Amino acid sequence: MKSHDEWMSISDMMSGLMLIFMFIAISFMIQVESDKEKLEDNNKKLEELMKNAQKDKDRIKNIAITYRKDKQELNKDLHKEFFNDLEKWEAKITEDNTIIFNSPTVLFESGKSVIKKDFKDILNDFFPRYIKILYSLKYREEIDEVRIEGHTSKSWKNSTSIKEIYLKNMQLSQDRANEVLSYCYSLRNTMINQSREWLELHFRANGMAFAKLQYQDDNRTIIDEMKSRRVEFKVEMKTEEKIYKILQAIE
Repeated sequence: MKSHDEWMSISDMMSGLMLIFMFIAISFMIQVESDKEKLEDNNKKLEELMKNAQKDKDRIKNIAITYRKDKQELNKDLHKEFFNDLEKWEAKITEDNTIIFNSPTVLFESGKSVIKKDFKDILNDFFPRYIKILYSLKYREEIDEVRIEGHTSKSWKNSTSIKEIYLKNMQLSQDRANEVLSYCYSLRNTMINQSREWLELHFRANGMAFAKLQYQDDNRTIIDEMKSRRVEFKVEMKTEEKIYKILQAIE
């Protein structure tokens, strides 16, 4: 009888162990199912993130394509309008739509910011036609800034003080840019009158001193003193602002 009781105890113990193993197996299966659901959920989230990333990539790509198209179209329109005038104005239009007036003998007296008569005559002809293009429905909403930049050489009379040369040229370049802006803004012209409010929002003047010198050689070792003394009209589009907003939304 004692042997039978011992057998029953072992039997009960085995049954208990079987129950424990069964609970472990069930728990394991539940955990596997839970992990599977989490994995599927994570996969869905990953797919969603990838879709959103692709959408943002496509948006940036479309903006870049539009920007390039707008720049190319503007370049064509500027060349069409001013092609016959560039040589006599001693000016040029770059690929990024900067219009450079680089004849210092026409622009200002040396070391002065008063606009010479010949340059005033050029601005009288150039600026209303320039704004007619930029203010057109085709471009006005895409333009962030129309900037006049004054540029100088890297010298100042007989001075050898780097500080004096820099500060004097910075002041001179800013004064020249301001004078050109003031003259253009004040022109008595129908086109300027129509666009005056828009100009107030987008028209700027920047003195650059000798930050962007011009060179005579491709290796940029020989400074071109004459071409460094120039005035530039630059157009900045709103594309960078749009891309920045997209990047902010991604973060």
